Formats: sequence, structure tokens, C-alpha cells
Amino acid sequence: MIKSMTGYGGAKISSDGSDYSVEIKSVNNRYLDTGVRIPRGFLFAEDAVKSAVQSHISRGKVDVFINVSNLTGNDTAVIVNAPLAAEYKAAIDQIGEQLGISHEVSAYQLSRLPEVITLEKNELDKEAALALLMKAVNEALSDFNAIRSREGEKLCDDISSRLDTIEGYVSFIEQRSPQTVVEYRERLTRKMQEVLENTHIDESRILTEAAMYADRIAVDEETVRLRSHISQMRELLKSKTPVGRKLDFIVQELNRETNTIGSKCNDSEIVKIVLDTKSEIEKIREQVQNIE
Repeated sequence: MIKSMTGYGGAKISSDGSDYSVEIKSVNNRYLDTGVRIPRGFLFAEDAVKSAVQSHISRGKVDVFINVSNLTGNDTAVIVNAPLAAEYKAAIDQIGEQLGISHEVSAYQLSRLPEVITLEKNELDKEAALALLMKAVNEALSDFNAIRSREGEKLCDDISSRLDTIEGYVSFIEQRSPQTVVEYRERLTRKMQEVLENTHIDESRILTEAAMYADRIAVDEETVRLRSHISQMRELLKSKTPVGRKLDFIVQELNRETNTIGSKCNDSEIVKIVLDTKSEIEKIREQVQNIE
């Protein structure tokens, strides 16, 4: 089933007091353009995230938003330098004795002295963190693809309906085109009778003119190609692989054949059908722009 290039997906995983949340958004783009917004401490995972996206998506402007939060706060350790604190206390006691002043000091006061207490970031287990992050990324991609598939199904239904309409227009043109030759022959005969009045009309001349006219307005080849293109589009819409570019090319061919029919026929009914056909093709083209 075809997929839309536009979509959204998200996932969140919690483990060991940390939350890994991933959001994926995409819009139409001719090629694949992936942007990853990730915390500085996880930049080592950026290439892995892009590779995962590329394995699921072939076209579109894709933005991946990653947030990692530590709920327990255990990513930072408090280090107490007890020997240094003891030296500070001994020095303070010595000053008090020498100067004969009170030298009582609290633990809190000691803790505020330089280097007694320091904060240190715990070493990140990159391998474990990457595994958790990629699990969240893959879950978000699954959600993202499910939404794109549902949207793709709607696009497929709309395009298929319009192809049915176009096929009906083609049938009308095939039926109407021979009739225009008959009508042309009748008009030609009347005009020659009006001009020549009682003079004998050369029937072979009428037939020759009608044959030349029929050759000029013949659209058999165009309608056959239109039916072929419609059939190709229907087959592509069943594909499980990205077909957006192929569909776009076929839409161009549909438009070209329809324009050729319009330029060949000067029948008002066919011209109206050609305009209706072009309108449907344009609507299909707009939908195809959303297909991966």
C-alpha cells in the first residue's frame, strides 16, 4: 500500500529513571531531507537515528525531535573531600588556639569551603543509552508509518475514483469521435449542394474529404495510450514500494495525451470532455505530490 509523505509519529520509553521521548514529523519534499534535534550529550547517536529514518522513508522533509530527561537526578554525583575538610578544621582549631578565640566550626561551614564538596557528572553508558534511544526511535517510526499508510489509503481511494471518471471520459471520446466524421461528411455534403445547387456532386470527392478529415482528428492512438497509463497507475497504487516519482511521470503523460486529443478535435462535446479530463488529471497530480 502506498504511503503519504506527510505524517506524524511519537514514542516514549522510561528506564532506570530516564525518559526517552521521540517525535517525528514530515512534509512533502522531492528528496529525503532528515533533520535531527537531539541533546548535546547524545550527539553520538545522531547517525544511528538518521540511518533508522532512511530505512523507513525514501522521500520527504523529515524532522526528528529527541528529548532525554533524568527523573531521579542521579546523573550527577556529590563528592565529599573528607581529608581536605579535616585539614580545614585542624587549621581553624590552630588559629583559634593561637589567637585565643572561639573556634567552633559546623559541618555546614566546612562544606562551604573550597573543594570540600564538588559535583561530578556520572559517566553515561553510551551503549545502553543508545539501545534505549533507538527502541524509542523505532517505535516512533512504526507509529509514523501507520499514520502515513492510513493517509496513503485515502489518497489511493481518491486517485482510483478519479481514474474511473477519466476512463469514462475516454469511453465517451471513443464513441463520439467517429460520429464527428459522419457529421462532418453531412455538413460538407450540404455545403456543396448549396454551392453547386443542381450540379452533380462527386460522391468520391466527398468520401476523400471525409477520409482526410477523419485522419486529422483520429484519436485512437491517444485513447489507447490513455487507457494504458490508467492501467499502469492502478498497478502502481497497489505497490508496497515508493512509487511517487513514477506516478508523477504518468500524470504528465496523461496530461500530454489529453492535450493532443484537445488539439485534434474541434467538436464542442469532445472539447468539454477534454477540459473535464484535464481537471481530473490536475486533481490527481495534486494528490500524487503527497505520495512517497
